[in-house]
Amino acid sequence: MNSVMQESVNVFGDPLLPCGLDPVTGFFRDGCCNTCEEDLGSHTVCVEVTEAFLAFSRARGNDLSTPLEEFGFPGLNPGDRWCLCAARWLEAQKHNMAPRVYLLSTHIRALEIVPMTLLRRYAIDLN
Repeated sequence: MNSVMQESVNVFGDPLLPCGLDPVTGFFRDGCCNTCEEDLGSHTVCVEVTEAFLAFSRARGNDLSTPLEEFGFPGLNPGDRWCLCAARWLEAQKHNMAPRVYLLSTHIRALEIVPMTLLRRYAIDLN
């Protein structure tokens, strides 16, 4: 596997800011929503998870709240920041379950799946 990290740039074309270190998030588990060709899920949208979103994701077959210690995954709690798959975020948005987004920590590749106008509507970090 050739996991060459793509340039760490956010949706504004600026340096990508960290998303979450407790728990450590990202495809590379580096705290950022960095991506590469092997990241088929495009874990590029930095969100603050909510109980409603965690329930939605669990109902869709992706339980993010239950710890998986064999993978070093502590399970997420409401308020945690996490690099979410762009398509899952878009699916949640269509069901009115999308969590808020940190645009400065969302990778530019998310825009291949989610329109910027939609991300802006859910932005936590815009004035």
